[in-house]
Amino acid sequence: MSISSIGMESTGYRVFSGGIWEEKYGYARAVVAGGRVIVSGCTATVDGEVRHVGDPHRQALTAIEIALEAVLMGGLTREDVVMVRYYVVEQRHFDPVGKAIHEVFAKVRPACTGVRVAGLVDPRMLVEIEIEALRT
Repeated sequence: MSISSIGMESTGYRVFSGGIWEEKYGYARAVVAGGRVIVSGCTATVDGEVRHVGDPHRQALTAIEIALEAVLMGGLTREDVVMVRYYVVEQRHFDPVGKAIHEVFAKVRPACTGVRVAGLVDPRMLVEIEIEALRT
């Protein structure tokens, strides 16, 4: 999957991916505030379809890829990421999602919080990830 198929655009202070939930619920993929890029929760939804159904690790990698694209559109990089928050719907998904976070951020070492939730907007979604980046 190529993240470029999402077609993110930046208006200077907001980044939009064109995702169905952004329009439906009235939010931006990311907000640029000074030297910060704050990325909304990202799932493995691409072109309106949930990818990697049943696989929390691959869903996490896809969500991180989407979030990092928004960070880049906001003018920062993976190395600027200072916080990762993730939400899983099953206790057993903490390790596969943690493995994905490690694969992407092991050299960066941002702060991180993992939370188990009752569910996400689509029952096929197993993980949602938020990222904050800061120009240092």
